[in-house]
Amino acid sequence: MSQFILAAQAAQGGGMSFILMMVAIFAIMYFFMIRPQQKRQKEIQNFQNSLAEGTEVITGGGIYGTVKKIDLATGIIEVKIADGVVIKVDKGYVFKDTTSTPMQK
Repeated sequence: MSQFILAAQAAQGGGMSFILMMVAIFAIMYFFMIRPQQKRQKEIQNFQNSLAEGTEVITGGGIYGTVKKIDLATGIIEVKIADGVVIKVDKGYVFKDTTSTPMQK
């Protein structure tokens, strides 16, 4: 009879270690995946809010250009991509400042 009691107690201890292992896995995922992604999203949003005319950008579609006009009311940005070619892009699709990487002309 005492063997059954010991076996039951061992099974309960195994359940506790499983819960601790799951908590540890979640903590590792949070610090290595979720938190850096939130930080990147915050940096992108700060960049989008600080856009100014003349800033070189890359759109979500991979188009390189220079900001010509910003309409804060509608959230539309006019981007010059070539001489005489200006496109309208939603503010949410402008992701990267290209001043750190030279733009190919």
